[in-house]
Amino acid sequence: MNTGESKTITGDLTRDREAIRALLPAEDIFTFDFTDGTGRQFVCFFADALTDKDLLSQQVFAPLQHTKTAAEARSVQEAVRAPEVRTEQDFETLADEVLAGNPVLLWEGAREALILGTKKVPLRTIAEPPTDVAIKGPREGFIEDVKTNSALVRKRLKTGELMMDTMTVGRRSQTAVMVCYLKGTCRDGVVKAVKEKLEAIDIDAVPDSSYLTRFLSDRPYSLVKQVGTTEKPDIFCAKLAEGRVGLLVDGSPIALTLPYMLVEDFQSGEDYFVPAFRATFMRLLRLFALIVAIYLPAFYVSAQLFKLQLLPVKLLLTIAGSIRDIPLSPSLEMLLVLLVLEVLNEASIRMPKYVGMALSVVGALVLGETAVNAGFVSTPAIIIIAFSGIGLYAVPNLIEETSIVRFAMLLAAGSVGTFGIILLTAFILIYLVSTENFGVPLAAPFAPFYGRDMRDALVKYNLHSLKTRPAALKSPNKRRLK
Repeated sequence: MNTGESKTITGDLTRDREAIRALLPAEDIFTFDFTDGTGRQFVCFFADALTDKDLLSQQVFAPLQHTKTAAEARSVQEAVRAPEVRTEQDFETLADEVLAGNPVLLWEGAREALILGTKKVPLRTIAEPPTDVAIKGPREGFIEDVKTNSALVRKRLKTGELMMDTMTVGRRSQTAVMVCYLKGTCRDGVVKAVKEKLEAIDIDAVPDSSYLTRFLSDRPYSLVKQVGTTEKPDIFCAKLAEGRVGLLVDGSPIALTLPYMLVEDFQSGEDYFVPAFRATFMRLLRLFALIVAIYLPAFYVSAQLFKLQLLPVKLLLTIAGSIRDIPLSPSLEMLLVLLVLEVLNEASIRMPKYVGMALSVVGALVLGETAVNAGFVSTPAIIIIAFSGIGLYAVPNLIEETSIVRFAMLLAAGSVGTFGIILLTAFILIYLVSTENFGVPLAAPFAPFYGRDMRDALVKYNLHSLKTRPAALKSPNKRRLK
């Protein structure tokens, strides 16, 4: 369409049709021409795969085609029976609506078009998310449709304070992003900052919510993530109730929450449906498993190379007997076994489901046993890497970060021993303490220390003790239990 032509509906059906068709040249964008009972010309634009054509015919085409007098045809908007009808004049907006699945109806002499809400998007059934399985608690999980996800949230938070502001991100994908928050509970500054960052995103397409995490982080190149994620509506609503902002992205079952604190990933939604002492034990167990997973291979290598006296005598004799004929150095041996574990893990995920399960068993049992019998690697190395691999999955939301840290610890231990492990640990702690996002420290409530927030950090107090929202979030509505 030439820049000199009108960008809004003119009333000339032929010109308006050509203008919209110029914006929608794709072959799957259909047009349907028909006349009503008085002979007036109509044209409807709709996307073939995204429109309920039966509903469109019943609620729009049939009522208009059965009008017989000028009085009946006077108001097209009153004649159609679609429950969701809007008017629009701008050609580009109309084209965007057609691409979103909403048909557009034009007719001769009209200076505005009707947008008809007869969209039909293929959806999968709401089910329990595979990444967050709970024995106790709700089983529902988000799906790839933002409207369905917003309904799951609205079902749990039946309050007028729940705000759901829709924004569009992506020049070509025009992805709907819903910003959710509780008015009066979430800080206005956080909501404003999130919206400003979303508006500043200039990218072709946003196929998944993970695309937004780097744009929402104050340190986009940080190893540690700065945006929380969840696939469960109950967890999402609980975070909104604490004073966070939530993002629902069309096409993604993973919702985002801001601000994010590292301690969140040591908590589970099930912790709030079991007794407090059980939740506390499980949180401490997750922390212990993660520490063992990161440090055990590094300390094993460091003890062999630099500090043999760190090992008990009986254990030292056992290890000495098993590594006597191993041709590789301790650090190279551990690094090789760790790399093999990562390759097996990646292959089992990418391969077809049943083949991947068989590959995991073959790799873990056959390959490991053969390597030990051949004298290529030692038995303690296999056992330590197995413990380490299992421990990482105790905190699944941190696997990407902790697997890299484990490699770094192993390299530091093989280079300078225990001193390297301590130095790298100090560097990581300083980095975590100095990082914040949207004014909330990543290491809160430990650094800075918030005493009242410690009641729901690694230690879980009884619900009656959690009368206030987390102080680190600086919510204007501090009290949540009276």
